[in-house]
Amino acid sequence: MVEEKKTGKTRTEEFKLAGGEILNKLKELIHQGNIRRIILKDEEGKTFLEIPLTVGIVGAALAPIVAAVGAIAALVSKLTIVVEKIEE
Repeated sequence: MVEEKKTGKTRTEEFKLAGGEILNKLKELIHQGNIRRIILKDEEGKTFLEIPLTVGIVGAALAPIVAAVGAIAALVSKLTIVVEKIEE
């Protein structure tokens, strides 16, 4: 399920996913390149992890982030990914 909200020059989207889908969706979102921040929340709305993404973050710098999300996805059955995108 995807929810979308627009405020000023940013837009947020929410994706509710099961554990196995989370890591793939995160990689897909990072490759889009226009993302300012990614927030992972549990079913109750509590924030697990907030990832600020800058324009220059690529390759090896993403490895620890992907590893952390993989560990969280293994522990939690369902998460919501909140994505803050920059409007062009």
